Amino acid sequence: MSQSRYPVVMLVDDNEIDNFVNKKLIETEKFGDTVLVHTSAVSALDDLKKRASEPGQLPDLIFLDIMMPNVDGFGFLEAFDGLPEPVKTRAKVVMLSTSESFKDLNRANQNRYVYKFLNKPLNKAVLDAIRI
Repeated sequence: MSQSRYPVVMLVDDNEIDNFVNKKLIETEKFGDTVLVHTSAVSALDDLKKRASEPGQLPDLIFLDIMMPNVDGFGFLEAFDGLPEPVKTRAKVVMLSTSESFKDLNRANQNRYVYKFLNKPLNKAVLDAIRI
């Protein structure tokens, strides 16, 4: 039984299989009521801009993959900084990576929008650690 959950969760990962598995996990564990799925940073940023005027539609938590083509997770964070204030205030970003690079970890931890940096894959223990 869940102690808390997030009304809206966003997944940003170019791997559709990871998105499918993570969405099912989030739903099964009752971690989020609504799960928004994006396979690119650009589509996620466009969606956030559209939702900015409706705070109830904004994600409370964004699971963001670091390694994506075109715009990677760090590029997403740079663009995220330019989004309207309600978006930046509401959404906590959790960066996900298969990389154990100290450089990536350090860079993520220095970003004010990154709530946590976690290794893939998502699992119940990871979700439990994020619950507030």
